[in-house]
Amino acid sequence: MNHFLSVNEVANLHELVNTALEYKADPFKDATLGMRKRLGMLFLNPSMRTRISTQIAAKNLGMDAIVFNVGQDGWTLEFEDDAIMSGTTVEHVKEAAPVLGKYFDILGVRTFPSLKNKEDDYSELYIHQFIKYAGVPILSLESATLHPLQSLTDLITIQEVFKEKRKPKIVLTWAPHVKALPQCVANSFSQWITAWGKADFIITHPEDYELERKFTKGATITHNQDEALKDADFVYVKNWSTYHDYGKMYCNDPKWMLTNKKLTTTNNAKVMHCLPVRRNVELSDEILDGSNSLVTQQAGNRVWAAQAVLAELLKSK
Repeated sequence: MNHFLSVNEVANLHELVNTALEYKADPFKDATLGMRKRLGMLFLNPSMRTRISTQIAAKNLGMDAIVFNVGQDGWTLEFEDDAIMSGTTVEHVKEAAPVLGKYFDILGVRTFPSLKNKEDDYSELYIHQFIKYAGVPILSLESATLHPLQSLTDLITIQEVFKEKRKPKIVLTWAPHVKALPQCVANSFSQWITAWGKADFIITHPEDYELERKFTKGATITHNQDEALKDADFVYVKNWSTYHDYGKMYCNDPKWMLTNKKLTTTNNAKVMHCLPVRRNVELSDEILDGSNSLVTQQAGNRVWAAQAVLAELLKSK
């Protein structure tokens, strides 16, 4: 694994999930793998779970991890080639990235979409410029279109919980929110579940909230949430804004919020969410505080997802 941007960099998905679960059982079994190695973590937008879990994972492997908040601690970066830097940007990625490549053995980068220009966001310019100029493995800590560490975490959690000898039915359902959010988590979850190939996968959302087809190919898609939830084993709840008329919020119908009543038609489904979550907007208190919720177990598994990926990147160097 030279970089980690999506499921496409993973040679054996099932082995990676098992490796993560092995680290959960024995966090320090490779405590010297990253000795005398440094992980740099660049954040262009806020983070809690990704930041802390990846630092812990690095420490478990013997790595030093240094966090840098680009917008607060350093110069404003320019990413466009041939830019005339007469505005607010102070340093170009062409200088910043190779310098960081000299400081670190692996560079984690977290970016966020503008939700204004689909072509710019979906080009993944920021993270690809770091790949082009840094000269070291790049670890996506979330990008404009995908959140691969979160999706690996989701698979780890599903495999950990589901013990029946059949395919689980997994539902990704849109949820209301107070503002337009990226498609990153929904794109990524769809991509990883279809690549995993061990589930009956359904995506349900209001009309006009279709995701990019390259991420959802292989999933069943319906606008009928009640129909989708029937006999579900897992329900992943997430808001996302529109893709075709990019970054908009047409619908904020509270009827799409998941409740215990809606779970009655499921197979006592476990409920997942990437966090942070808006209580009683995206998910009801009764769900989050109830026995069906996996959200904190899921968030705890972020450490093992990051550790498994870092180990792969270290072994490839």
